[in-house]
Amino acid sequence: MDATSLIGLVLGLAAIVVGQILEGGHIGSLLQPTAFLIVFGGTTGAVLLQTPLPIFVGALRLLKWVFVTPADDSNALIEKTTEWGRIARRDGLLSLEARIAQERDPFVQKGLQLLVDGIEPNRMREVLETEIDMAEEQLKLRAKVWESAGGYSPTIGILGAVMGLIHVMENLADPSQLGAGIAVAFVATIYGVGAANLIFIPVSKKLMTHIRTLTVQRQMLVDGLVGIAQGDNPRLIESRMGSYLPEIRSDSSS
Repeated sequence: MDATSLIGLVLGLAAIVVGQILEGGHIGSLLQPTAFLIVFGGTTGAVLLQTPLPIFVGALRLLKWVFVTPADDSNALIEKTTEWGRIARRDGLLSLEARIAQERDPFVQKGLQLLVDGIEPNRMREVLETEIDMAEEQLKLRAKVWESAGGYSPTIGILGAVMGLIHVMENLADPSQLGAGIAVAFVATIYGVGAANLIFIPVSKKLMTHIRTLTVQRQMLVDGLVGIAQGDNPRLIESRMGSYLPEIRSDSSS
C-alpha cells in the first residue's frame, strides 16, 4: 500500500472541508448532486470522446498503482540474472530453458527465450528495447487519460457554473430558487478545479513515476541478459545491473 497517496488524498479533501467549516459554512453546502453530475459526467464524456475504449479501460485498471505500488523486485531480479549467468557459463545457454516456465513476467520469459535461442547480443538488445519502448508508450497513453481528465474538469466546472447562473437568472422573480442555483454554480467550479488538482493530475503524475521505474527495471534486465549472451563474468553483470538501482530508488521515492 502506498501510504503517501492515501495521506495526500485525505489531507487534500480534509483541508477543503475544514476550511469550509472554519469559514462558518456547512459541509452540506459542498454536496450538490447536480454539480457532481455535470462535472464528472461531462469530464467522463469528454475523455471517452478522445480516447479509444481499450486505452480508457486500461487507464481504469492502472488506477490501482496509485494506492498499491508495483513491487520493487530489482534486487531479486539482479540475483536471478546473476545466477542465470553462472548457470550459462557452467552448463551453456540451453540450460536456461527450464527457467523460462518459472517466470511469470512475459518480458522476462521472452528475454530468456532469446538467450536460449542463441540470438546475437546486439540483436537481442534491439528486440527487447523495442518491446520496452512499445510497452512504455502504451502505459503512458493510459496515464495521460487522467491528465486529460484534469484538463477538462475545470472547464466543465465553469460550464456548470454558467448553467447555474442561467438557472438563477430564470428565477429572479422567485427568491426561493436563487439559493439552489447559486450553490450549483459555485460548487460545480469547486468540483471541477478540485478534481483536476487533487485527483486527476496527481494520479497521472504518480502513474508516470511508476511507469518510469518499470521501464528502468526492464532496461536493467536487458543489460544483464546481454551480458549473459556475451559470456560476461557474473560479477560484472551484477555490478552493471546494480548501477541502475539509484535511479530506480529515486523514481520510487519521488
